[in-house]
Amino acid sequence: MVHKRIRPFNTRDTYPEQKLDNDLCQTVVARGTMVFVRGQIGQDLDTSRSVGIGDVTAQTEQAMANIKMLLEEAGSELAHICKITIYIVDPRYREDVYRTVGRWLKGVFPVSTGIVVSALARPEWLVEIDATAVIPD
Repeated sequence: MVHKRIRPFNTRDTYPEQKLDNDLCQTVVARGTMVFVRGQIGQDLDTSRSVGIGDVTAQTEQAMANIKMLLEEAGSELAHICKITIYIVDPRYREDVYRTVGRWLKGVFPVSTGIVVSALARPEWLVEIDATAVIPD
């Protein structure tokens, strides 16, 4: 079975200042039921514009809105998330980020891993969230 790749892109277009050339996509549907969503940040997927610069809550809202949209494009939804990983660049952001994610995933009960990192791909990004979900039978 061929995996379904949603919203393919090349990093030379996304990060022109970084001299990269990697073929990636926003979401992969594997074996027809597993959905892997690339780490989402405070960026509008249609324009590649960073949003919420300096505002971790706004960036988290955008990341979760992106995840919702990508899951729906894959035939899934937030309720089918099994695992999320949250990366933050400052441990003081934890409460704001987790409260925001908690509102989006109320009643879902995914497993979650939180990691504090020294930086993300761009200095203005404060939080990144990836998700794994399923497409129910």
